Amino acid sequence: MQDETARKPPVPERDPEFGPWLAQASVLIVDDEPGMRHFLVRTLGPRCKRIEEAADTEEASRKLDAHHFDVVILDNIMPGKNGVDWLAEQRAIGFYADAILMTAFADLDTAIQALRAGAVDFVLKPFRSNQILNAVARCLDRIRLQRENFVLRYELKATSDHILLRDRLIGASSVIGDLRDTIARVAPLPTSVLLTGESGTGKEVAARSLHTLSDRSAKPFVPVNCAAIPPDMIETELFGHVKGAFTGAESSREGLFTHAQGGTLFLDEIGEMPLATQSKLLRVIEDRRVRPVGAEREVPVDLRFVFATNADLQREVERGRFRADLFYRINVMQLYLPPLRERGDDVQELAVLFMHKLSQQLGMPPVLIDAPVRAALARYPWPGNVRELRNLIERSLILGRFPDDFRGGPVRPVEIAGGTLEEIERRHILAVLEETGGNRDEAARRLGISRKTIDRKFAVWNG
Repeated sequence: MQDETARKPPVPERDPEFGPWLAQASVLIVDDEPGMRHFLVRTLGPRCKRIEEAADTEEASRKLDAHHFDVVILDNIMPGKNGVDWLAEQRAIGFYADAILMTAFADLDTAIQALRAGAVDFVLKPFRSNQILNAVARCLDRIRLQRENFVLRYELKATSDHILLRDRLIGASSVIGDLRDTIARVAPLPTSVLLTGESGTGKEVAARSLHTLSDRSAKPFVPVNCAAIPPDMIETELFGHVKGAFTGAESSREGLFTHAQGGTLFLDEIGEMPLATQSKLLRVIEDRRVRPVGAEREVPVDLRFVFATNADLQREVERGRFRADLFYRINVMQLYLPPLRERGDDVQELAVLFMHKLSQQLGMPPVLIDAPVRAALARYPWPGNVRELRNLIERSLILGRFPDDFRGGPVRPVEIAGGTLEEIERRHILAVLEETGGNRDEAARRLGISRKTIDRKFAVWNG
């Protein structure tokens, strides 16, 4: 049965006076005076996506447990518990939304208490409608900027390379055409997607395409490389934490789940997630609720999950390294990203694109991709896939020419042809390791793959 206090007016249009984010906002009003609640609902209701009201702090607590709100507008003087004390309690147990305090007393002591309790703004009664609308708009701008900055900093820290494709899959091959068609069909659905394929095949590009073509495109796309986060930090990175949850937690912080609110969370290298965190992730997927580290409250989240791996998760399940229940939960819709060697002439199109973009980025003249180089590009098996091709183009721009192997001479991996593709890949990786004196980091850089991929290959070969 629908809550009678939940007001869901028709989807509002963007309000040019109070910013584009008001129409997407979810607001909770907490006030014991029916007249004030009615005024605020009448003012905000036509402009917001969701508006709810609570007559006291107990009702407000229940609503926070049930729904996500971007902004809470809170009266300070109410029967039972005042707004400042209630707000301080909510912050301590895992409440992150912005709070605007309404007060009839503009004294300094009240302002200090409100700030200490976690209010980000307060308005003095009586106030006009445009004052509260401006206060809500300021909160929404602050939330948006805070989350965008956090996600950008995280993305720059976690992503070692940007392959310049971002939101589109390049190529005219039939396999890429079929993949684009499938993405277009799946993107509008809420279904979780598992992207599989070798390292460097463009799984993040596919994930961004799913987000861009979905109805969540206006909300955040948050990419997370599970392999890049230390195991002892991954839980607080994903779930967030409250103040005092552990040594050094001097303030509360939202996790990446919350930063992706309303949008898409892309969990790359999901096979590298620790088993303990896997069980908590399973619960989030099933319940759509997140419990920050040290918090008593579970925070509702509304987001779409996209997962990616270059490992054989079925084999990882058999070896006890990945939870079977999580595997079956995320393996609803699996999309396979083909390796570059199976994409025909796409390598030529990608090489031209990278040459154009990187020459502009580096401020260097492009290097001619002549017929011998094109032939070599077509012959090479590309174990590092698109990422390795990008690295080759960048290296060629820096040198002012393609390496000798790509100037008409033999391409070494073809010389060691023979046996299965896995055997050829193994010999190639070992040969590059020999060239680098056993330096796996340098070998990974030359191959265009991650160090963890090489480590995982060796674990398989030695197993």
